[in-house]
Amino acid sequence: MKSKIKRVQSVRLLNSEYSIFVSQLVAIFQQYDLDLLHLKKAFEKLLALWPKVAKIQVQEFSSPLSISLHELDRERDALITLIINYVKAVGKLRLASIVPHALVMKRFVKIHVRDIAKANYNGATKLTKDMLDNYEVSEDVKAAVEALSLKLFFDYLGTVNQQFADMYLQRIDEVTEVEIVDARAIRIETDKVLKDLLDAFEFCSGEYEELDYETPAKKLNELTTSYILELKARATRSKEDKNVSKEPIAGAAI
Repeated sequence: MKSKIKRVQSVRLLNSEYSIFVSQLVAIFQQYDLDLLHLKKAFEKLLALWPKVAKIQVQEFSSPLSISLHELDRERDALITLIINYVKAVGKLRLASIVPHALVMKRFVKIHVRDIAKANYNGATKLTKDMLDNYEVSEDVKAAVEALSLKLFFDYLGTVNQQFADMYLQRIDEVTEVEIVDARAIRIETDKVLKDLLDAFEFCSGEYEELDYETPAKKLNELTTSYILELKARATRSKEDKNVSKEPIAGAAI
């Protein structure tokens, strides 16, 4: 019977959590005869990346700026995602005053935004700056941003992007004795290899039913489930904190 492995939204893991998660997966796979399970080649690709992943954790604890950089990068991603989704939404409207501006922004987003999410730290910073520079010199784009009430987000994106660039340089100065690695690029590369490994596991479990895939699958799912539950709990806590912050303070004007 084909075994299914529950997947973790690894993009939501902190860098320190990510390196631990990968090390735990590696440890589980190493308990089994992967040659027998037809998973040796797929696993070796992940194992080859482990030294890079381990450097993420070393870097995380080498400077407190690393956490701030990760938060700024996530905030930048959130702003870009917001702009993309907003443009998609207004593009569905048929208001005569909005349609031409929506078309301008649709082209702008298609040209400038599609590669940012896949880029590494420096690449994302440069691509975002290029996008914002183009916005500043393009009158039709500026008009569209104004008309669609996106200016606040574009201005804030510029602030966050500049803060990230400045802080990245500052961190380099602080951790000269520690090898600087591009955590984002490493995670993107590792995620792809990890997905291929888990896909291979599921495929082989269906192809070679005489072999025991159920035992490792159980251990893998216990691990991934623990992370899934923690991420859900974290999201709930974050939502509750936001709700509490909106509640009026006792004695304050309502």
